[in-house]
Amino acid sequence: MRHIRLAALALPVLLIACGQTREVGNDEYYDDSQRARVRGRLSGNQDGLLILGTDRSRNREGAGDAAGTLGVNAYLWRASLDTLSFMPLSSADPFGGVIITDWYSPPAAPGERFRATAYILGRQLRSDGVRVSVFRQELRNGAWVDVPVAAATGTELEDKVLARARELRSQSASL
Repeated sequence: MRHIRLAALALPVLLIACGQTREVGNDEYYDDSQRARVRGRLSGNQDGLLILGTDRSRNREGAGDAAGTLGVNAYLWRASLDTLSFMPLSSADPFGGVIITDWYSPPAAPGERFRATAYILGRQLRSDGVRVSVFRQELRNGAWVDVPVAAATGTELEDKVLARARELRSQSASL
């Protein structure tokens, strides 16, 4: 019964909102100044209404408004790519900060293979800004079987990424 009353109250509001229309001229679709004005209202620019999510352009940590900027620390990103470059790359998301490698079999041990996932956790170059997960499989009776990885393996890769990131930062500072 309560839902019926709410629906009865909401129905006139919806009808009034639908009844307020205006004719749209063709020039609004082709005039760049009109298009920019409408886009500004929809995207939250020009003190308009924000329809699609949160306007994050005003609170970026030190990032410029240029399109194509990384969502994570550039030194950590580049250092992670460099450190994991011996493995084939499966996917890389510079905005989310995730690098996933494909399986890699070392030439010295063809019966085992490794895979790594690196997570860049922020925009700052910090020691806790990168996490590397390593997965290992062994070939047993013609099938690949998951086996544990030494806990130090991921930590060693993280240390190599951090060392490379510091090296890249010092190289860019000397330019």
